[in-house]
Amino acid sequence: MNIDEFRENAHFLVEWMVEYLKNIETYPVKSPVKPKEIIEQLPDAPPEDGESFDIIFSDFCKIILPGITHWQHPSFFAYFPANNSFPSILGEMAMATIGAQCMIWETSPSAAELEERVMQWTARMIGLPDCFTGVIQDTASTSTLVSILTAREKFSGYEINSKGFTRNKKFTVYCSKETHSSIEKAVKIAGIGRENLRKIDVDEKFSLIPEFLEDSIRKDIQNGYIPLCTIATIGTTGSTAIDPLKPIGEVCKRYNLWLHVDAALAGTALVLPEKRWMIEGIENVDTFVFNPHKWMFTNFDCSAYFVKDKEALIKTFEIHPEYLKTQEDKKVNNYRDWGIQLGRRFRALKLWFVIRNFGVNGIREKIRSHIQMAKELASMIENSPDFELIAPVPLNTVCFRWKPENINNLDYLNRLNEQLLENLNKSGKLYLTHTKLNGIYTIRFVVGQTNVQKKHVEQAWEFIVDVSKDMRKKFLKGRSSL
Repeated sequence: MNIDEFRENAHFLVEWMVEYLKNIETYPVKSPVKPKEIIEQLPDAPPEDGESFDIIFSDFCKIILPGITHWQHPSFFAYFPANNSFPSILGEMAMATIGAQCMIWETSPSAAELEERVMQWTARMIGLPDCFTGVIQDTASTSTLVSILTAREKFSGYEINSKGFTRNKKFTVYCSKETHSSIEKAVKIAGIGRENLRKIDVDEKFSLIPEFLEDSIRKDIQNGYIPLCTIATIGTTGSTAIDPLKPIGEVCKRYNLWLHVDAALAGTALVLPEKRWMIEGIENVDTFVFNPHKWMFTNFDCSAYFVKDKEALIKTFEIHPEYLKTQEDKKVNNYRDWGIQLGRRFRALKLWFVIRNFGVNGIREKIRSHIQMAKELASMIENSPDFELIAPVPLNTVCFRWKPENINNLDYLNRLNEQLLENLNKSGKLYLTHTKLNGIYTIRFVVGQTNVQKKHVEQAWEFIVDVSKDMRKKFLKGRSSL
């Protein structure tokens, strides 16, 4: 493909992008394909000779698109939002065109300095104190691993990086039973061991109980362990539960534990002044992460990671091969030393595009509308005789189940809701996912897609009710009750 062909194909592709986004509601939200259906249409071997873009794109439409679950569909209510937006897409296009490798300042000064400024903006937008310094990681999973590794090195005097673990380093890490699975993975990768991860019980709101955290820390100290780190979650994946940061921070301060906050989804809500109660106690936090690529309308991947002790982070990850040394090293941020990856994408560009195009007030307006829609849905569920809420709704995630009258057997209700969810998703009209809370099969409805409107939520709820009624009629055939 030469430059003229690139121009022609690029214009064609932009037109396709516009039509795709304009007509996205015509696609089934969740891909209906069966396992191996896509790969069986793909040749076993790559082509020996180059193929035209027309042929490649034709196969994209015929083979690939049917296997896509459309995360940008306004009836996507599953998992968590993984949003884009028009300015973010344009930023991603510019980033891909430039193709910069942003590992150190010298390889693209604008990338390093824009990232520094955008992270200052972002910290200010969500109400973090000035003592935090930000860097963009790829995901919250990576950010949590980086935090635990930094804690490990700081508390071992940076000896583990040099000498490896010794028998007298029996670290323990603490989180709630509702914390994301990435915490367990990070503990494994960091060499601490999953058996040394303590999952603390939660209260009726599914939030970590600080008193139980303190009890676990005391017990570990008595048994010869070294309590290292606590992960508090603001917005658990299952139900967006909010761990009480202030008392958790006081426990960590009392026993000299590192405190990391995982706010991957919910951190965006901190742009709203009325949601800043979620970070009361932030003064005792060492590291904090949230994902603009979840709820701040920025293409994946873009994870905003903030540290109080920048020097501890750099000392944990820095390495100085001769080929990366430059005369500017002591004057600038070389972000290769701020995390796991050496190679870095120019992620700050798309976040810069988004913040400037929406403005802080525009982002706040969107987030408020999503939270309001979730509250209205929760009210509809509460007023329905056949459905019930399973968890509080502090933000944009509504956890509920179908509970027909006079049906109380937990196993049967779980199977019933599993079948309801399957029927809903295979319709292609919406996409929901589930979790289990206190053993209850729980349907999760997450309101957060960039272009979701009130009508999409209302239509989804009406459809959920209609499908449940249809299921009930089928169950009632030949029977007096479910």
